[in-house]
Amino acid sequence: MRRRLSRRLALALAAVLVTSLAACDQQADDEPPPGPVTLRFGVFGSDEEVAAYQAVVDSYNAQAVSTEVELESWPDSAALAAALDAGDAPPDIYLTARRDLRSIVDGGHNAPLFDLLEARDISYGDGYAQTGIEAFSSDDDLQCMPYSVSPMVIYYNTDLIDFEAMRERGLPAPDDELEGWTFEEFEAAAEYATRRRGNTKGVSVEPRLRSLAPFLYSGGGRLFDDDADPTSLALSADENVEPLTTTLELLRGPLALTPDQLAEATPREWFERGKLGMMEGYREITPELREVDGLNFDVMPMPTLGTPATIAEISGLCLAPGDRVQQAADFLVHAISDLSVATVARAGHTVPANLTVARSDAFLQPGELPEHAGVFNASAQNLVLLPVIEEGLELDEAVRPLVEEMLNGSVIDPPSLTAEIDEVSRSVLDPDYEPEPSDSSS
Repeated sequence: MRRRLSRRLALALAAVLVTSLAACDQQADDEPPPGPVTLRFGVFGSDEEVAAYQAVVDSYNAQAVSTEVELESWPDSAALAAALDAGDAPPDIYLTARRDLRSIVDGGHNAPLFDLLEARDISYGDGYAQTGIEAFSSDDDLQCMPYSVSPMVIYYNTDLIDFEAMRERGLPAPDDELEGWTFEEFEAAAEYATRRRGNTKGVSVEPRLRSLAPFLYSGGGRLFDDDADPTSLALSADENVEPLTTTLELLRGPLALTPDQLAEATPREWFERGKLGMMEGYREITPELREVDGLNFDVMPMPTLGTPATIAEISGLCLAPGDRVQQAADFLVHAISDLSVATVARAGHTVPANLTVARSDAFLQPGELPEHAGVFNASAQNLVLLPVIEEGLELDEAVRPLVEEMLNGSVIDPPSLTAEIDEVSRSVLDPDYEPEPSDSSS
């Protein structure tokens, strides 16, 4: 259950920040301007993304009077989070993944934003989805500003799957990519990809909890015992039986990659070879897929087993507390402006939380693959916000062998395997949990 926010924050969640470059480099109060200040801006991402962030910094420095920003980059969010955990001073403004939010807030590495933004007399409009704001809200305040909300979608090979041809043959197929599709249509597409092509497979997903989550939530199930304060996974819960059974029948069946094929290459590698019809993924892989010679692809929302649902990779911009927080807030206004966000969106890796940019050509990139990039925006309307778990990586590592067995193993007993996965998860998520001794140990 989502916790109730204060009325003040709830009103702010109904809309979004409309930025103004005039707010840059000004103080919230009538204090004398400080001396020259150098701010550190920490980001992560591909070389193209880092270059785009540098362009944002350069445009700010070109018009700032008493502040200069220096860019620092890490290869990924985990590397930046590890630096903070190791005791490094956080950059004055920095990008973070939502999964690291709890450790950032608990560690005192951020300054809440509501008052800082309100002090700059920034008006609110309809520029951000409420889900994006909620993703970085806790303790009745906005802890970081949502920057990218990249939903999990289905990438499909358009040379192997042709919806129009499927409809002409009377096969179940979606009429409108943005409206989504049923699991029946998803399964029919997987079968179509293998027709008269004995060396291709229809579908495969990475053997991870996150890959299963959209199917569970769409079918009325859940991943955790409590979305607010989880102490265990809930794969063995009654409400998960039907969606999990339906999903596994396809993902373990003859239309999916075999264990031998998965031992040879990942689903993405098979997809890039043109030997796999569909896989799940986020926007970040789009530029790399565009570079694969001969690969033609598009995207669809995650299939529905009842209610449309997906999860997302979400990032936000945080401010470090301290004596430079006012100047950092001024730069934040610049960094989330339409012009700045569009600069980063053109690199092709992110789905802007800024809806104006997300609906613009800077993100949709007409003439580039995928043709229906608007699917990312449509899918963002159906996000399930998973709980922020500090032990997330540890949990994935603990249960991954069992999840791999569930998806790819030769023999499966779903009730016992899901119960075992839930049991293993408790040792990670519940510090007070003490497993009962087995008969053999006693």
